[in-house]
Amino acid sequence: MSVQEKVVQIIAEQAMLEREDVQLDSTLESLGIDSLGLVESLFAIEEAFDISIPFNANAPEESGFDISSVAQIVAGIEQLIAEQQG
Repeated sequence: MSVQEKVVQIIAEQAMLEREDVQLDSTLESLGIDSLGLVESLFAIEEAFDISIPFNANAPEESGFDISSVAQIVAGIEQLIAEQQG
């Protein structure tokens, strides 16, 4: 399973949606994911990939981790994995 597939699966589970309903251009807001759902999704992603996501839920704009769309989250996760394997 690719990083993209795993991230989409986790987000779909958190949003209680079918995987087909989660598109790369979907925003978390459009999927009905609130701030608590976002934090739960990020924790699940961290566990799945054994990484630490630099995200501050209290100041998301300052975290440097782009959560504007599913595609941006996938890209960020891929970058973190690459850096960790560095």
